[in-house]
Amino acid sequence: MDFEIRENRRPGGGRLVRERAAYFELMEQGYSTRDAARIVGINLRTGKRWRNGWHSPPHGQKPVPPIYGTGPAAASPEAADSPGTSRFLTESERIHIADRLREKASIRRIACELGRSPSTISREVRRNRRPMPNGGFAYQPFHAHRRAERRRARPKTGKIGQNLELRDFIQDHLTLRWSPEQICRVLRTRFPDRPEMHVTHETIYQALYVQGRGELRRELTRALRTGRAYRRPHRHAAKRISRPVKNMVMISERPAEAADRAVPGHWEGDLIIGKDGRSAIGTLVERATRYVMLVHLPHGHNAQATRSALAATVETLPRHLWPLTWDQGSEMAAHRAFTVATDIPVYFCDPASPWQRGSNENTNGLLRQYFPKGTDLTVHTPEDLAAVAAELNSRPRKTLGWQTPAGRLRELTAPLN
Repeated sequence: MDFEIRENRRPGGGRLVRERAAYFELMEQGYSTRDAARIVGINLRTGKRWRNGWHSPPHGQKPVPPIYGTGPAAASPEAADSPGTSRFLTESERIHIADRLREKASIRRIACELGRSPSTISREVRRNRRPMPNGGFAYQPFHAHRRAERRRARPKTGKIGQNLELRDFIQDHLTLRWSPEQICRVLRTRFPDRPEMHVTHETIYQALYVQGRGELRRELTRALRTGRAYRRPHRHAAKRISRPVKNMVMISERPAEAADRAVPGHWEGDLIIGKDGRSAIGTLVERATRYVMLVHLPHGHNAQATRSALAATVETLPRHLWPLTWDQGSEMAAHRAFTVATDIPVYFCDPASPWQRGSNENTNGLLRQYFPKGTDLTVHTPEDLAAVAAELNSRPRKTLGWQTPAGRLRELTAPLN
């Protein structure tokens, strides 16, 4: 950094553009005002005016704000100590931190005096300390406050908006109806050495819900499980009215091995109902693998139609893969005839206890993305149902250690074949 001492050093002797830039570069490196002014070749008073602004210039000239100001409010003395929100340290708190550090007070002691967390003080000193020419660091409160104010600028572009490759990957998999958590897990598996491609599922939800950030397309919210573009608090579902079925075998009599899901072959079943209760699709979920099968019900979902359709569906699976758990819906009134025809026992849940078929209830929620409530389900062919089941069975699942249901079923049933 080589500057010549100007011959004309009187006011108005020339605009010091290069000198001004070099002066603040030296200040950022930790030089004092006096040393920076000496190296650049300016008067110490000029350096102080560049740094602090000129609030009362002579000859009717306009005031000059400080170089670090962000607007009129930043140039005012009152703005420096405005508390804003209690989340952020004020300038007076930073002055207290600097004073106490010079007195060799501990971080915990300073935090106690300010009513802050020790981690807040420790993080503040670590982030905003200033490197010094001798290789050390110094915490200077005014410099620290300016740095913190510059970092607080909002709004900021999120991680997804900054990375086009990441954004395209997320949008492509949302289109396939993958959940944000599934996408995040696959990102970490596929790009283990690229942290710029790692996000949390909450980041994806925020990119969808908080618009104006230009990160993910608004219409992709329809690919979420709920299909909503906003969050809604959880609430208890209305209790279903149980329909008594004769000669039920209750879930308490189901083999104990079904409870821990260690042995494959225990299934849960239910119906998803279409518009006005006139159409339905049967759903079967294997407890250990979450493997899904869909039952086509073109002739209604009364007891006889359900029994016939279920019997035709289970013929495609090995016999050792079947006890079945159902709720107390009237569609299973012919359960004894079903058991006689297929040699498959049927167990019934307790009234108003959907958690006893948790895998099936969860799967029904996933299926509503393909078969929305209030639609006619008779328009879907067996081929349509098979395609939907295949798509669900090829998704990685968190509960399976991010394996797919199809892969897990093959893994568990291979020794049985």
